[in-house]
Amino acid sequence: MERPERMEKLKPLLRQVLELLGEDPGREGLHRTPERWADALLTYTQGNIIDPQEHLKVIFQLDEDDLPLGSDDMVIQNNIQFTSTCEHHIAPFRGVVHLAYIPNPNSRIITGLSKLSRVVDVFARRLQVQERMTQQIARAIDESLGPLGVITVVEAAHYCMIQRGVEQRSSTTITTARRGSFLTNPNLETKFQDYLRLRAVNNVM
Repeated sequence: MERPERMEKLKPLLRQVLELLGEDPGREGLHRTPERWADALLTYTQGNIIDPQEHLKVIFQLDEDDLPLGSDDMVIQNNIQFTSTCEHHIAPFRGVVHLAYIPNPNSRIITGLSKLSRVVDVFARRLQVQERMTQQIARAIDESLGPLGVITVVEAAHYCMIQRGVEQRSSTTITTARRGSFLTNPNLETKFQDYLRLRAVNNVM
């Protein structure tokens, strides 16, 4: 179903939601809200129709001298900002993703740095839970690039905890996912965490 048709089906439903909330959908300020709301919902969830693997098809191969056998050098990308939507309350949660992968010295395959950010965006633009999103990002990188290891760390604030329920306005949630050598060699995760701490101390841009 194309986006315009989906919007037309959503608009009367959203108008009914406004009515059930005690609002007048026809009043000034609300008469175009169902249309805007429908457009926003489709944007928030557009990752459902995008295959993240398409972004990771853009690959490059390092020279053998650049990645010798036995290397555990990492490609690290941190502070990838995202906004997603909690599937339990349809409330936003937003935060940052830090990730790293260790290219396989046998294949020497890497991907474009912007592609990692796009993978995060694809998974964020779905009805989500943070725990699953963290695993999905790591799995996509692992399956597409075949690295020695992958680690993903996500930290986010959830508005379902800020605006309702326990109303914890300063609380954040941290989730991690590890694949390959990050599971078997704890020193690699320490190395990754040390880099993130060093960057924070030095305020590196």
